Amino acid sequence: MGSLQCSTPSKLQFAVLYMALALASPGIGGTRFTIATNGADQFHKPKDQGIFFNWYFLALYVASSIFFTAIIYIQDNLSWGLAFGICVIANAIALVLFASGKRFYRRIKPHGCPFISILRVVFAAVLKRNVPNTFSSQEYNYGSLATTNILQNGPSKSFRFLNCAALKTQGDDSLKGSNARSWKLCTVEEVEDLKTLLKIMRLWSSGILLSITISMVNSLVILQALTMDRHLGPHFKIPAGSFLVFNMFATSISILIIDRFLYPTWQRFIPHWTPTPLRRIGIGHVINILAMAASGLVETRRLQVV
Repeated sequence: MGSLQCSTPSKLQFAVLYMALALASPGIGGTRFTIATNGADQFHKPKDQGIFFNWYFLALYVASSIFFTAIIYIQDNLSWGLAFGICVIANAIALVLFASGKRFYRRIKPHGCPFISILRVVFAAVLKRNVPNTFSSQEYNYGSLATTNILQNGPSKSFRFLNCAALKTQGDDSLKGSNARSWKLCTVEEVEDLKTLLKIMRLWSSGILLSITISMVNSLVILQALTMDRHLGPHFKIPAGSFLVFNMFATSISILIIDRFLYPTWQRFIPHWTPTPLRRIGIGHVINILAMAASGLVETRRLQVV
């Protein structure tokens, strides 16, 4: 059929390609999700923050839909260079808009490195692992009066092996004002922060597995689209990469329906069983399981065709 013969890329071209991919990964991770958390910090009420996240991801999916249609069409029918140039210009405009609002942002100052705090709690807990588990709440280091009033009964009972990190033992007073003290004695608040992190590890790890399935589905959709008749009329053919836009449209519409119609209606008619965020996450996982099963059936059929 006279297939086109392409020249083999040089080592320099491969190096430029891999360097671009390496720079794109931290760029996407450092903007897409950091902007989301920074935007939520502009609001005080958790309800307003939740609404912001919904609308942020709605805007994200709408923008992705534009990419999977217009930009991919330009790549396939006009020029890859033009498509990448449009993306560069769009990112430059976004950077200018972001920088122009710098003085209006509500910025929360960081209170030290969280990783150092985690290491301190673990180190202090290991150091005092042989301390007898017979002590009252008054023997803990609360750090401040406000923390004492909030956690006046001492650390929680979960992950009790970490509680000794905040226990005041003989010799801690002699380290007062010394940097070494911070690695031998932590506050109850720091211990509880690490416990909270450990508690959400299961939720966080489920997000990793969910991301894997989403990536697999996105790849399979393109492969499955390549075996389809993608013509709309005699002169227009939908690019295989644009089929991902249907997922974006479905997600955007679902966010609008859930946030503005389904969730308020549910609270009105079934107030005794509120769909909490954890319950909604669980329902979402069930739906994703069904979606993966359907995708697997379609892939089985595709393998029989190709």
